[in-house]
Amino acid sequence: MHRAALAALWSHWRRHPVQLLALLAGLALATGSWSAVQAINGEARANYAEAARQMGATGGDILVARSGDMELDTYVALRRAGWALAPVLEGRARLGEVRVTVLGVDLLNPPPLPALADLDADGTDPLEALTAPGRLFARADLAERLAGVPGLPPVTVTPRAPPGVALTDISTAARLLDAPSRISRAVILPDQPLTRAPLAEVAPDVIRRPAPGAGDADRLTDSFHLNLTAFGLLSFAVGLFIVHGAVGLAFEERRGVIRTLRALGLPQRSLVALVLGELMALALAGGALGLVLGYLVAAALLPDVAATLRGLYGAPVTGGLALRPGWIAAGLGMAVLGTGAASAQGLGRVIRMPLLAAGGSRAWATQSARALRRQGWAGLALTGAGGLALALGEGLVAGFALLAGLMLGAALLLPLALDAALRLGAKGARGPVGDWFWADLRAQLSSLSLAQMALLLALAANIGVGTMVSSFRLTFTGWLDQRLAAELYVTARSDAQGAALAEWLVPRTEAVLPIRSSRFDLAGAPAEVYGIKDHATYRDHWPLIAEGPRVWDRVAAGEALLVNEQLARRADLWPGARLAVTPDLSLPVAGVYSDYGNPQGQAILALDLLLALDPETPNRQFGIRVAPDRAEALAQEMRAAFDLPFRALVDQPAVKAQSLAIFDKTFVVTGALNVLTLGVAGFAILTALLTLWSARLPQLAPVWALGLTRARLARLELARSLALAGLTALFALPLGLVLAWVLLAVINVEAFGWRLPMHLFPGDWLRLFALALIAAAAAAALPALRLRRVPPSELLKVFANER
Repeated sequence: MHRAALAALWSHWRRHPVQLLALLAGLALATGSWSAVQAINGEARANYAEAARQMGATGGDILVARSGDMELDTYVALRRAGWALAPVLEGRARLGEVRVTVLGVDLLNPPPLPALADLDADGTDPLEALTAPGRLFARADLAERLAGVPGLPPVTVTPRAPPGVALTDISTAARLLDAPSRISRAVILPDQPLTRAPLAEVAPDVIRRPAPGAGDADRLTDSFHLNLTAFGLLSFAVGLFIVHGAVGLAFEERRGVIRTLRALGLPQRSLVALVLGELMALALAGGALGLVLGYLVAAALLPDVAATLRGLYGAPVTGGLALRPGWIAAGLGMAVLGTGAASAQGLGRVIRMPLLAAGGSRAWATQSARALRRQGWAGLALTGAGGLALALGEGLVAGFALLAGLMLGAALLLPLALDAALRLGAKGARGPVGDWFWADLRAQLSSLSLAQMALLLALAANIGVGTMVSSFRLTFTGWLDQRLAAELYVTARSDAQGAALAEWLVPRTEAVLPIRSSRFDLAGAPAEVYGIKDHATYRDHWPLIAEGPRVWDRVAAGEALLVNEQLARRADLWPGARLAVTPDLSLPVAGVYSDYGNPQGQAILALDLLLALDPETPNRQFGIRVAPDRAEALAQEMRAAFDLPFRALVDQPAVKAQSLAIFDKTFVVTGALNVLTLGVAGFAILTALLTLWSARLPQLAPVWALGLTRARLARLELARSLALAGLTALFALPLGLVLAWVLLAVINVEAFGWRLPMHLFPGDWLRLFALALIAAAAAAALPALRLRRVPPSELLKVFANER
């Protein structure tokens, strides 16, 4: 009997292939969006761990200079004092048209790197890399990009090289990075002599720190990955609306079959087991399709994600995607769990349905006023729970809990809001056709509410994220105009060349502004401390978001300092607070400045004070104030006089263009997921209209029989879809603006440490409103065309069947 019961249940899908397609498509879209995000996140985190292992970052401690780079003389002094060290020189370089991380090590005394452990086994002689022109070791993808670059050492393909890194001898790295007399850090080797001199005596400006672990890049990019996960969940939820609608309609249309099977003696437990088995089979089928879709989406987006993580965070991520069992299992698991959640209501009706319940077809998901009120109370409860989570919790989890409560609560409240709007519309109706149109629209609201909820979430997400990104870009552009006030920026090869360059520039420019910095531990974490000389450029252009009295006078006199917003929020350092720069020096905070794009703490004090604290502060970088029409000529003179490489001298427009390019790359994935979510919502409307096609004919046939032509009925069907989409878009606008405020004032502060002003962009809202109407019209076009072309005999069958 179980086989016959399963065949009876499955026959529904053979007779309603559109419902089956909608169910599988909804599952595939939901699972695909979620799996794509998980694949991207999993690949990035796997790259972090692999890069840390391959670069020896999980080994012993390291020695670094407070100024950031260690002078070669300091390293030599440490070696002579008995320290067993392995020098490392690391930096970003442009090799031809490719920007890569160059990692230089002493091949005769290397740190523990897997990429170097088997060079002899590969037939490569390490001594070849010690003689000119040197040799680079890189993965195949990077080696291919570097092939043919003029003046570049030969490249050897090494599968165990860190992703995105060109490994070489330290002498070759010094030439490529134009750093002949410095190293980035020194790795402390395991076997240290007992007679070595204390570090404080040999190099007091050098500090010992733990090696960066595999999780450092992971922690730095946690906010980026959490944002992607939130979008994946949103797309998954929108796709589940399609599944919920298709499964709910299938349960309603199979009420007669279910009643008959029960009456024939099929136990309720067996019936539930068969239905669950059917749903799980469909979930696995849709989930498998979703995994294929997710893999394709992730493969298309991962190169942009990799560029973002490398450019914004310096995180080593390749642009390739590997199949990993973790995200495959997670995708299938989410498909099964999502199907179970979407089917819970319909399955509950099967369990509670009396044996002798009527088998006639009811309108799908018809909701009583009591059910709408319950749904409204649930929406209010979710909204309140989100606010409570923010009030009682902290961090990103509380912020995203607030977002989830707002979004889901608003979705549940949408049918009530649409019903109220349709009641108002009905009051202005004229004539019987107008009365019928509004009444029919209200009657169909319950059937289309899930699709409208999906559209609401998609539109709100687009408005919120679009407002955040546009506000960020507008603020970021203005901030760059303030921060990059100098017309030219130059980097000398050494401190001696820097001093000569500054002396040469003084009579030829309006001002020469040294850019000198050193590393200190501020508020319990490493931070960059800059020293500036008093000049109108800072007073007129530097962006302060909080300031005390006489801020620049106090900083210039060495009586106070400035901190960036990240440090101020992390350590609660606002004007008036005191900050310990060294154990012997504590200064009051005179002001807080915006520092977008920097995940680390930073401070500014007078240059003379910085040099007193760290006389070895490098003197290689300068901002040059000069008349804009003189900038290009002065740059050519500097290159000729000091033999400066091309990358050592950049102008203001080039720095801005590079910064904005990194910014735009950062939000490529966000924009793609926005488009995907809106597309899923449009598909939800289409599937809802198609699956309800057979249920609409009995309602339209009497109106056709009363004299309305099929063409006019088709136009009214199209108008119905446009009206609901337009109302949903209007309700999505305030929700999207609230979402934008939460992203800017809560999520962004917790994730990055800075808060952005919120700007409004009505033009974007109008475009999105038009896009929503286009999506609704496209979704309704096929059902309207079918209605226009339906044979009169089909409409007459409605009366023959007494439906």
